Amino acid sequence: MASEKGKIQVASDKYRQVLHEDEAAAAGTIEWRHGGPPIYDSVNKLFEQGRTKVWAEGSLEETVQNAIKSWEMELSHKTRVKDFRTINPEKFKLFINGREGLSAEETLKVGSYNALLKSSVPDEFKYYKADEESFESSHDAFRSAFPRGFAWEVINVYTGPPVVTYKFRHWGFFEGPFKLHSPTGEMVQFYGVGIMKVDESLRAEDVEIYYDPAELFAGLLKGPTISESNIEQQGHADNTTTQSCPYHY
Repeated sequence: MASEKGKIQVASDKYRQVLHEDEAAAAGTIEWRHGGPPIYDSVNKLFEQGRTKVWAEGSLEETVQNAIKSWEMELSHKTRVKDFRTINPEKFKLFINGREGLSAEETLKVGSYNALLKSSVPDEFKYYKADEESFESSHDAFRSAFPRGFAWEVINVYTGPPVVTYKFRHWGFFEGPFKLHSPTGEMVQFYGVGIMKVDESLRAEDVEIYYDPAELFAGLLKGPTISESNIEQQGHADNTTTQSCPYHY
């Protein structure tokens, strides 16, 4: 990323074209969470090395995959809903595992991790207490656990617009501490199904996601527990990178 005459120049990202469209249409007017557009080089490499499907350029599957990657980018890195271009902010709702839907503003406030991991089970049985985490603390925890990023791919698309139904896979390598658990270096992955209603401009209006959080935590809770002081030391290097978020799609 470089600057020329006050404008931000963004490195090419073939999976998130909205990054370049944003800068071309409104250079300098987008409010980015970390001061500038994110750089996805690391997670793009992880994605290309580990994906199980390579979709044809221009196919429905590629279109859906890239649209959701762009939607996640905006949710993780923009601070104002009015700057979003991938959703219809007046109608948008996010539903996770059948729970009550979150509006665009509510989703942006809590962040993707907390939205995805909120649970109604008693506190003593929770793997992760979303209500006690902020946007920042949740991203820090998973950035520490997955320093190379947490890649995402479309496995199948069953129906096309206006209601897109798809199966997805999420994966990364547990190479940094997660809460009180040591990294194992092993791959952690889970699968899920999404149902996304879009408008005529392919902006998301309703997004439903169904998955089993236990698939994710089975890998993250596998390592032996460690002291908080050791976690801070092990996670320090990973947390210095503020431009990226491991829940990258």
